[in-house]
This record gives sequence, structure tokens and C-alpha cells, in this order.
Amino acid sequence: MIGRFWTSTRGNFALATAIAMVPLMLVVAGAVNVVGTSDDAAQLQNSLDAAGLAVGTKYQPNMSSGDMRQLGLTFFAANMSAADAGEYSGSLDAFQATASGDPSAYTISLSSSISRPAFVSGTPAWQAIRSASVQVKPGAQACVLALDPHVGSAVNLQGSTNVAMDGCVIASNSDAADSVNRGGSAIVSAACVSTVGATSGVTPPSAILSCGTPLENQYASFDPLANVTPPPYGLCQSMPNGKTVTLSPGTYCDKTWSGKITLNPGTYILRNVTIKPGGNGSLTGQGVTIFLMEGSQLYINANEQVNLSPPTSGPYAGITIFQAHGNTQALTINGGSGSAVSGFIYAPDAPISYAGNSDMNAQGSCLRLVGKTVGMTGNSAVKSDCASELGNREMYAGRTITLVK
Repeated sequence: MIGRFWTSTRGNFALATAIAMVPLMLVVAGAVNVVGTSDDAAQLQNSLDAAGLAVGTKYQPNMSSGDMRQLGLTFFAANMSAADAGEYSGSLDAFQATASGDPSAYTISLSSSISRPAFVSGTPAWQAIRSASVQVKPGAQACVLALDPHVGSAVNLQGSTNVAMDGCVIASNSDAADSVNRGGSAIVSAACVSTVGATSGVTPPSAILSCGTPLENQYASFDPLANVTPPPYGLCQSMPNGKTVTLSPGTYCDKTWSGKITLNPGTYILRNVTIKPGGNGSLTGQGVTIFLMEGSQLYINANEQVNLSPPTSGPYAGITIFQAHGNTQALTINGGSGSAVSGFIYAPDAPISYAGNSDMNAQGSCLRLVGKTVGMTGNSAVKSDCASELGNREMYAGRTITLVK
């Protein structure tokens, strides 16, 4: 009987089939894994691409790595929600988002992975790793920018204003229906108006724009000084007596500056200081940067004179007034006859009120106004070609977003 078993050929086909099924099943399992992983990888890539483009619309250069990841994760999770629960959770944990570059162009890089359980139990999971890159470039050169994201009349041109901005854009990050508002007898000429929201009264003949009509519903503009860090405090300097004083760079504390004030070139750090020259007073300084810290305030009235310009080199090149984040004191420059101001006037959390005059209008200064809101009256002429005067520091309106990978 045993001999007949060994010599029998009746089960050869079944045995051969069973043996052949092993590699066949492995091939089928592999195909299932490849197809499933390919579908998962496509969903992962699409989710990263969508998240990158969405982050590009919100990105600001001063965002921390944690803020970047959280912002990207919000969009990424929304697009990955259709994935299997286990795969979805793993992809969120693996998600990374970083940014690099400079004001001329930023690159946002995102990556994640997705793991799919193998078709054959006990074998390693199949994993796909994907990445996406988005390039964010600034738009045209701007001279006025309001940073508030929602308030109406974030840029407000009123009264007998006559504002001429040669080659410059007026920009607002507010999504309000009257984000940029022109009223009264105000006349404005500029390269363009760019706003996240819409505009009111910005039409011919009172508004003459080289671009034709305002650019509404645009992406938000970059905060041009978001990465600037104020210098450390020094010892509080003493103030000279008298109504006519000349000051040297340093830290000044708990005082009111009044009278005729002349600043030697350099950096001034003010802690709880009010600059208010008073009747017939003045504030003069060439090559200066003034940091308004701890509630410090600048108030220049119409019967006072202001003549300020920034340094053209160094870490604060192009910056004349820098009001610290969190300082909500209104910044007012209503200089009288003979006044001239150039450089960046920056108050990200406070309103800026600026009134020009015939002297400012005639000179065409290298002025850049960046505030939570910006109101302009009087006559002002601002020019765009200011690379040397501002130490190559620029400000731009809007942004373009491109998926590059």
C-alpha cells in the first residue's frame, strides 16, 4: 500500500496547484497593497497640496514653527478626513510644516506619511511619504498698509486730502466692504489700491489709479516689519533742562518730551515716554530710529514741526518710528509748515493719523505708513523709488501663491 502511494500520480495536479497558489496569492496581495497604497498616497498628496495653498494665503513671516504647523494641520486634517481612522490619525501625527526664504519669496514646505495595513496578516504595513512646496511672492510695491483684518475704513482718506503716490499701492488687509475708504473732497492718485475686502469711493475722477480699478478680494499683504526685533533696554538716560534740547541715542524713561528737540543720529528706545513738542515746538532728527515701547506715544500737532529721516544702513535701516506690538497708543503726525518725514512709520496695533502739508507734497518723500489703521488728510506726495533712502527695505501689496512641488 505504501508503495502504491509513493508511485501514484493522481494527486499531482492538486498538489502542483496548491504549490503554485502560494506565489500567486503573494502577487495578488502585493497588487492589492500597491493599488491601495497608491490611492492613499494620492489622497495624501492632494491633501498636502490643498493645505499648502491654503497656508500660503494666511502665512506671515513672524509665525513660529508651532503656529505654522497648527495652521497647516487645520487645512490638512479637513482634506484627510475621508481616510481610514487609523491611517488618518497617523498622517496627522506625521504632519510637518515649515517656511523659509526672505521678503522677496517665501517657500512653505509640508510633508506627511500614511501607513496601510498589509493584505496578508503579519506582514509589514505599506507606507507612503509625500511632500508639497508652495512659493509665496509679494505683489507690487506699497506705500500705505493697514493691518487690521476686519475693521471698516482701515485706510481712510478724508477731508481736503490730496495724496499722490508715484508708483505705489495703497493696501489694506481688512475684509470689510469699505476696507479702503475715500470721502469728502479727498483726491488720490496711486499705482493701485489692493484690499482683502472691497473699497468705497475709490472711483474717478476723485481716484486716479494706474491699474484702472481697485484690486478687491486679494490675498493679505505681508507685514513688512514682522521680523524686526527692538533692541534691548539700556540704562535710563537723563533729560537736559530747558525747552531746547539735543539728545543722544539711548534709552529714555517716564518723561514727556516737549519744546524744540533735536536727535543726534542713532537708535532711541522710549519707555513710557510721550513726545509732544507743544506750541511752536519741533522734533528733528536725521538718521534716527525711535522705538516707542511700554505705552510710549508720539503726538505731533499742526502748529508743531517734525523733520525725521531713518538710517540708511544697519539692522534698522529705513525705519523712523517703530511702535511696539501691544502698544495701542494712537500715533499722530500732523506736522505744520516746513515738516518733512520719510522712512517707515510703524504701529501694528494702533491707529496712525497722518496729515501732510505743502512742503511734504512738494518734496515727494520716501514715506511708508504701516498701522493697524491709517487715516490721511492734508497734502502728501510719496515716491516709490527709495532703495537708497530706505536701505533697500521694501513693502509690498498682496501676494501670489504657486504650487511648485
